Amino acid sequence: MLSPDQTSRAASELFDADAATQELAVLAKAHSGRDKELRIAVAQYMKGELRRGREKAEQLLLKERHGRRCAERLCAMQDEIIRVLFEFAGQRLYPSENPSEAERMAVIATGGYGRGLLAPESDIDLLFLLPYKQTAWGESVAEAILYCLWDMGLKVGHATRSVDECIRQANADMTIRTAILEARFLNGDRALFDELVTRFDRNVVQGTAPDFVAAKLAEREERLRKTGQSRYLVEPNVKDGKGGLRDLHTLFWIGKYVYRVRNVEELIDHGVFDQDELKLFRRCEEFLWSVRCHMHFLTGRPEERLSFDIQREIAVRLGYTEHPGLRDVERFMKHYFLTAKHVGDLTAILCAALEADHTKPAPMLGRMIARLRSNSGRRSLTESDDFIVDNNRINIVRPDVFERDPVNLIRIFYLAQKHNLAFHPDAMRTATRSLSLIKKDLRENEEANRLFFEILTSHHDVETVLRRMNEAGVLGAFVRAFGRVVAMMQFNMYHHYTVDEHLIRCMGVIAEIEAGTNDEYGLANELVKKLSPRQRALLRITLFLHDIAKGRVEDHSIAGARVARRFCPRIGLSSAETETVAWLIENHLVMSTVAQSRDLSDRKTIENFAAIVQSLDRLKLLLVLTTADIRAVGPGVWNGWKAQLLRTLYYETEPVLTGGFSEVNRERRVAMAQAEFRAALTDWPAEEIDTYIARHYPAYWLKVELPRKIAHAHFLRDAWSTGKTLATQVSFDPVRGVTELTVIAPDHPRLLSIIAGACAAAGANIVDAQIYTTTDGLALDTISVTREFDRDEDEGRRADRIADTIEKALRGEIRMPDIVARKAAPKGRIKAFALEPEVNINNEWSNRYTVVEVTGLDRPGLLYELTATLSKLSLNITSAHVATFGERVVDVFYVTDLLGAKIASPTRQAAIKRGLLALFPRQGHAEGEKRAAETS
Repeated sequence: MLSPDQTSRAASELFDADAATQELAVLAKAHSGRDKELRIAVAQYMKGELRRGREKAEQLLLKERHGRRCAERLCAMQDEIIRVLFEFAGQRLYPSENPSEAERMAVIATGGYGRGLLAPESDIDLLFLLPYKQTAWGESVAEAILYCLWDMGLKVGHATRSVDECIRQANADMTIRTAILEARFLNGDRALFDELVTRFDRNVVQGTAPDFVAAKLAEREERLRKTGQSRYLVEPNVKDGKGGLRDLHTLFWIGKYVYRVRNVEELIDHGVFDQDELKLFRRCEEFLWSVRCHMHFLTGRPEERLSFDIQREIAVRLGYTEHPGLRDVERFMKHYFLTAKHVGDLTAILCAALEADHTKPAPMLGRMIARLRSNSGRRSLTESDDFIVDNNRINIVRPDVFERDPVNLIRIFYLAQKHNLAFHPDAMRTATRSLSLIKKDLRENEEANRLFFEILTSHHDVETVLRRMNEAGVLGAFVRAFGRVVAMMQFNMYHHYTVDEHLIRCMGVIAEIEAGTNDEYGLANELVKKLSPRQRALLRITLFLHDIAKGRVEDHSIAGARVARRFCPRIGLSSAETETVAWLIENHLVMSTVAQSRDLSDRKTIENFAAIVQSLDRLKLLLVLTTADIRAVGPGVWNGWKAQLLRTLYYETEPVLTGGFSEVNRERRVAMAQAEFRAALTDWPAEEIDTYIARHYPAYWLKVELPRKIAHAHFLRDAWSTGKTLATQVSFDPVRGVTELTVIAPDHPRLLSIIAGACAAAGANIVDAQIYTTTDGLALDTISVTREFDRDEDEGRRADRIADTIEKALRGEIRMPDIVARKAAPKGRIKAFALEPEVNINNEWSNRYTVVEVTGLDRPGLLYELTATLSKLSLNITSAHVATFGERVVDVFYVTDLLGAKIASPTRQAAIKRGLLALFPRQGHAEGEKRAAETS
């Protein structure tokens, strides 16, 4: 907090209080006797001064790049504005020549504003403090100030209370208690403010520190539950998210309440922080305030979520530049996530100090301690004399444990995992301070690497242990390639977490698959049981390494395989095992790509995939790896449809790899799927089920998951019973957060194009499509579109409008080109990305069809434009495979010419590429066009 002199200097850089006082005097004289006009004139003048002050603050921020100083300047300016208004109200509007004892008032800043720091668009909290009950004079002065501030466009939280009321309410309400904890005197009667502070310390704070700490930590947990428990979400909340400013504020609130300090520096005197940790606190605070101030200035609103559409602009404002393999925005976000991690470290340090002072009870630490134990307290470990168990947490016996034997930096995590122990914060703090001991000798130490292998392959909560290793900095120091991806985000909408967090979450998913407790993983649950213990160990190591080369210039799969070839022998893998891991890493995206974007009923697709995989063991490993990888990307990415596609690809490929033998051959699998379907429809007559089953091709029974088959059956039954050959149905997928539109209609070549156009015309963006044809010539298409509304009722009405547009389009009642021309512009989050489009035309992926693969930046109406263009180019679309990965769309079309032949002519292939590339914005695809000409 600034001193009064510093506050005055900071305010004078943005706002001339003396000039404002003189101007208000002139306005008072000019509008004498016309109070309403005077209030309007004063508010307009002060609003202009506030705007000019903020503009000046933004210029200084861009020039100096000091976020905290910017927040101090803005706060000081606000202080001076309130002082000028208070004096104007008391002297010009409501002068009191002989004020009574009751006509005293102190204007006090509370909450965040009381802290002495203010973001550009933040609200302010004011307390009008009175000695007794409200008076007419006090009410008039407070109202004059508040109405002017509101008319200036400020959001003001306010309260008018006596000292007694403040003390009573602070004892009853923890939020009010916290607000008064940060109270700061602005204007008026100083003695009133001093009385409040004295009584607050004596009547509220004294003896209540444990209650306050418990309440603030519980409040933090609830806040993080709402904003996201991980500090590695790629669109973090800078104010309220984990590792954000609110966590720093909570640290200071607790420190101020427990130790009665006035600033963070005084926590050193109480042994909470050392000098290095204090510097870290200030660095974190400076960075987060810089980001927050820029966000407010850039958006012109109190925006706290660092969303994709502003991340790059903030990175540029902060001076980040592009490096090989990492864009400017990715370097900025890496800095952000490292800062969030440091805030977490500081939180742990404070909690340890509170616990040592018995202000905070020793936790039972949920995930690490599954149950209460009878042998709590202090006990030794038989494996090592260097560690002790303290309240079910592993701790070091002496401060020099790691220095004496650096292998202990790995051993502590091994022992904690083996004995299901939590980590004492003192041990983690010492480990972090000992990272300089992790050098080449330790990385090559046989015992250290054996222990690390045991950690990776253990059945005891490997995810939590690796996360704690990462938070302590040990993991990135011991595995240097992992250290390169710590806090690294990928600037796209597909990945929900940073690279290191994704890898650690993969370890949790594979443990869940091995346990077989979650049916959503489908075939992976079955196959993992058929792997040997050593193969499961290789799978664990592959998952830990598969994205470890992200952020490099070359393809991360190839670079990752090279990392594996160096790392795996170090932890005891043979050369054959090392090659297996390297192959899995190099090909870890192949199965997902083929399953989601190829025709799995096409024999050539399966043969090509089998040629890559080459063995049944690899196929099993690859399916489990792919399942875990997709599931760990983020909520809603993995679903039953993807599980079914992977299952189909596995069983189609298995006989090719085994010379025709399959554990479950195709005909039997179709029969099993149909039997499963029959069993689910017990209320249908057997004859009706037979008729229905005959209306679907075998591929349908293999590719579609059972719940969707049942939904299709009821939908089609209702449509056919009323004689309809054109009908739509709306449903919601809460896991994926999409709205599904199922369409039944007579099949024809432009059907998909018409449906896509109708969706585009209604402003619906298609994220994937499942397309099937019945044996009697009807198309059964399920189109998934992004949601617009949170409430199902609102989204349902929107979906009904989309469905109505689809039906009208299919009946020919509306002209598609006209309505699509009025489609919505790309959403802000999509517009934040630049992605070079690419078109690949391949005749080797199918024996009967030419495969056209289009990759580019998604937008509403793109699928319609692609399909319409292919039709204009005289191509028949026999099947389409539509998928989106965040902002990136991958649409694959199996096509022929009008005579049913492949597109073999290089000239015609080049024309197709030019036509499709022309649908994307000119920026960024000149290179794509050049390659199209060269490859043709």
